[in-house]
Amino acid sequence: MGRSPFQYFISFFLLLLCFKACLRVGDAIVGCIERERQALLHFKQGVLDDYGLLSSWGNGEDKRDCCKWRGVECNNQTGHVIMLDLHAPIDGMGYLHSLRGKIGTSLAELQHLKHLNLSWNEFEGILPSQLGNLSNLQSLDLGFNLGITCGNLDWLSHLPLLTHFDLSGVNLSKAIHWPQAINKMPSLTELYLSYTQLPPIIPTISISPINSSASLAVLDLSENGLTSSIYPWLFNFSTHLVHLSLSHNDLNGSIPDAFGNMTSLAYLDLSSNQLDGEIPKSFSISLVHLDLSWNRLHGSIPDAFGNMTTLAYLSIFSNQLEGEILKSFSISLVHLDLSWNRLHGSIPDAFGNMTSLAYLDLSSNQLDAEIPKSLSTSLVHLDLSMNQLHGSILNAFGNMTTLAYLFLFLNQLEGEIPKSFSISLVHLDLSWNRLHGSIPDAFGNIASLAYLDLSWNQLDGEIPKSLSTSIVHLDLSMNQLHGSIPDAFGNVTSLTYLSLSLNQLEGEIPKSLRDLCNLQALLLSNNNLTGLLEKDFLACSNNTLEGLDLSHNQLRGSFPHLSGFSQLRELSLGFNELNGTLPESIGQLAQLQILSIPSLQGTVLVNHLFGLSKLWDLDLSFSSLTVNISVEQVPRFQAQYIMLASCKLGPRFPNWLQNQKSLSFLDISGVIPNWFWNLTSNLYWLNISNNHVSGTLPTLQATSSLGMDMSLNCLEGSIPQSVFNANWLDLSKNMFSGSISLSCEITNQSSWGLLHLDLSNNQLSGELPKCWEQWKDLIVLNLANNNFFGKIKNLIGLLHHMQTLHLRNNSLTGVLPSSLKNCKDLHLIDLGKNKLSGKIPAWIGGSLSNLIVVNLRSNDFNGGIPLTLCQLKNIQMLDLSSNNLSGKIPKCLKNLNAMAQKASMVIAYDEMLYKLRMEFSYVDSTLVQWKGKEQEYKKTLGLIKSIDFSSNKLIGEIPIEVTDLVELVSLNLSRNNLIGPIPTTIGQLKLLDFLDLSQNQLNGGIPYSLSQIAGLSVLDLSNNTLSGKIPSGTQLQSFNASTYEGNPGLCGPPLLKKCPEDEPEEVSFTIGLSSRKEDNQDDANNIWFYGSIVLGFIIGFWGVCGTLLFNSSWRYAYFQFLSKIKDWLYVTTMVNMNGIRRSLQS
Repeated sequence: MGRSPFQYFISFFLLLLCFKACLRVGDAIVGCIERERQALLHFKQGVLDDYGLLSSWGNGEDKRDCCKWRGVECNNQTGHVIMLDLHAPIDGMGYLHSLRGKIGTSLAELQHLKHLNLSWNEFEGILPSQLGNLSNLQSLDLGFNLGITCGNLDWLSHLPLLTHFDLSGVNLSKAIHWPQAINKMPSLTELYLSYTQLPPIIPTISISPINSSASLAVLDLSENGLTSSIYPWLFNFSTHLVHLSLSHNDLNGSIPDAFGNMTSLAYLDLSSNQLDGEIPKSFSISLVHLDLSWNRLHGSIPDAFGNMTTLAYLSIFSNQLEGEILKSFSISLVHLDLSWNRLHGSIPDAFGNMTSLAYLDLSSNQLDAEIPKSLSTSLVHLDLSMNQLHGSILNAFGNMTTLAYLFLFLNQLEGEIPKSFSISLVHLDLSWNRLHGSIPDAFGNIASLAYLDLSWNQLDGEIPKSLSTSIVHLDLSMNQLHGSIPDAFGNVTSLTYLSLSLNQLEGEIPKSLRDLCNLQALLLSNNNLTGLLEKDFLACSNNTLEGLDLSHNQLRGSFPHLSGFSQLRELSLGFNELNGTLPESIGQLAQLQILSIPSLQGTVLVNHLFGLSKLWDLDLSFSSLTVNISVEQVPRFQAQYIMLASCKLGPRFPNWLQNQKSLSFLDISGVIPNWFWNLTSNLYWLNISNNHVSGTLPTLQATSSLGMDMSLNCLEGSIPQSVFNANWLDLSKNMFSGSISLSCEITNQSSWGLLHLDLSNNQLSGELPKCWEQWKDLIVLNLANNNFFGKIKNLIGLLHHMQTLHLRNNSLTGVLPSSLKNCKDLHLIDLGKNKLSGKIPAWIGGSLSNLIVVNLRSNDFNGGIPLTLCQLKNIQMLDLSSNNLSGKIPKCLKNLNAMAQKASMVIAYDEMLYKLRMEFSYVDSTLVQWKGKEQEYKKTLGLIKSIDFSSNKLIGEIPIEVTDLVELVSLNLSRNNLIGPIPTTIGQLKLLDFLDLSQNQLNGGIPYSLSQIAGLSVLDLSNNTLSGKIPSGTQLQSFNASTYEGNPGLCGPPLLKKCPEDEPEEVSFTIGLSSRKEDNQDDANNIWFYGSIVLGFIIGFWGVCGTLLFNSSWRYAYFQFLSKIKDWLYVTTMVNMNGIRRSLQS
């Protein structure tokens, strides 16, 4: 029987009521479980909450429901806590608000917890293994709680549902079996164990979860110091692994090709390891992020990077990659860093087509082309610094509207700075280039510009009156800027760093600088600034100023009182015209670390220095200061650098130096006590040169890092063995005697660190040492002006790094050892004034191509001048004089580029500072036979470009090619057997200051072009067979007659002998007599004629002018007459002009 419609309606209604009841049950919010609430409160009791993050947790009526507490999430139906997220938040200033304390075991009561995040806090102690009871846990993040340790991870096997596990920063150094524990987590897909001090992975062990229902997608084992090759088991996850980071370990070996088969891999970071070999030809086609930086990879950049269409981030900086940059990269690249490699060639134009590229760093390579005309217009960061780029800076930078950071420093860029740059620029560094011209005013229009460095260029002109008011850092030092410092700097109130040092600025320091309240460093040294140094010139920055350098100017006034500058760390005011004494208030600068006030006067007392507990660099040198600190007074500072040269130390040598345990550099004057030598065990640099120290040198505790300059004293006796352990040793210009062969007995490995050895100008004798292998790092060797004898041993060729060799003025014999050709870095070789013999070796020119100075004068060398010397492209001084050389002067001398090219490409020798260590530098010197005297040239050595072949047996003519050496300053070919004429093109040598061709057999006339060398100050052509008239010219006639004597055929001034064309003609005695009478008669007539003219002029002039001068009526009538004449001329002229004008109009 069928149901009635009413029964169907009742059934449907009951069904709706039932459904609604179910809905009400689902909507009901169930409060948290009391047991779990108490567990959370118990956890809070072990937590230190400095920032009130858990203020919502408590027992108050309004806090009864723990599901409403911060960081807690509950299941709506059951009320169980399923998530606890208490990771440390970051405030608006970027600081973490962290919880502290311990992770209590009470969390184990949260049996239904699925997600636990306590990361980035400061929890400490042992991680409770009871966390293994949270069997429902799916995500556990305890990362970067750096105080937590965990020695056993076996509890992880009780978390079968865990997919995300992060213990980064937790100390796992004692968790030896961590791989086995990880393998017991079947659901794990994300594993983060970076910076956990993981024990090494045993090669036979791999990470491969047992009975896994999933596969690892994320693995981060970075920053653990793991030592191995890249683990083969990683490639078991080839189809699932998406993110892999093994950075900051010690992984070695090559990068496996198998990465090309990991089809899902999107993120790969292998940076900061010791991986070597070449970069694989292929990687995962899914890669988005690839970082191979800070390794030892070599070879070229693979072409495959151009085909990886998803690649957005590529960093390979700080490797050893070579070759050129790829012509094309993935167009999806956003970040590309190839810096700190050995890439060369040009920058590809294709970068202009990479529309997504925002970051490009090609710095610190060997790129040697111009900057391409087009670069990606989307660039925000561009770094091309520390290359060899040349040409000018592109105007196109003005069109790159998003460019915020531009680094072009340390290149060879020339030309002027463009008038416009990106309006978005924040940081611009063009320092260490060759830019010239003025600083564009446009910098004042870049509102965002905060950092501007134009230092170490050749900029001139004045500093612009307007600058961006947002500039924080401004460096214009080491240019050629002139004029005054603009007052407008006072408007740049954001300025913290201002360096204008090493320019040509003049005038006073602007008073507006006192408005720079944020200034931290003001560097104005080495200018021509004048005026009074006012006491309050930096009043506003007394709480911020950390560095002040006004040294090497002409500032006047008394030493400023700087007691209010509480943050001052560096103060340098020396070499000005400041007067007065050092104020005691300087002792109140508690933060002062560097105090350099040389060239001052007065007395330094303990009060000046006692309070400077942080002082580590003290320079009072070259002052009239008296350092008067008594024996019992000991300054509180421990200095590394103390420079007291030329100071008056009293009443006794400063005993407080014995308490300076950190002393590294010491430059001091005075009578040296015996205890002083004990300081050398810790010193890095000791300078007691030019100090009148006498007696013998005691045995010193010299270390391999010690540099010692004891030159210009009166030390005598033998040199102690121990000093040869030093790094830099200068004992020159003393009275040391004896042999130095005892130095060969040193077996200490530290002696291998000797880089600079100067024992010149002593009385040392014996043979040269045979143990050069102990000093294989030597760069400078100077044993000149001693009494050494014997042969130069072949072992000297072991000094492969040697750049300077001085053995001058000894009694050395034999031939030059062929092993010297191995010293390919030699720049200077001076073996003059010895008894060396044999031929000049051809390898000097063939193997020592870097030579700048060669001095072999006053020896017994014979044979011809080797043609290979013409290969010395950098040679600037070549002295082969006073030997027995024969043959002809080589024509190929024209190939000596440094002397032949008007714009010499050779760096001036005085600029070649040999950087032995950062603190050491060396400027070389040599003796030059100049204008008949030997003179030492040091800083100006690079200006002396000379050839001296004098006092030999050279024959033949002077090659005309010699006159191509247009940079020559001195040429001496005297005392040879040269024949033929002086080259007619000798006048090309416009820079010649010294020319000696005397005592040869030169013939012919003196070329007229010689008179055109305006700067010639010394000339000697004597004792040849020259003939003819000396060319007229102020130069040649200004020399003494001795310049030309011994040439019977020469005539004309300055010689008394007249040339035939200047002598009067004599036809016959009778004719001559009559003509002489006629001449005398003509002379008499001429005298009467010109005398009459003069007499008539005098009478006429004074007859008229004298009358006008002394007779007033005549003078009045005369000027009236002139006035009438003027009026008549004016009227006549105007009438005629009007007539002409009317004619033209009609």
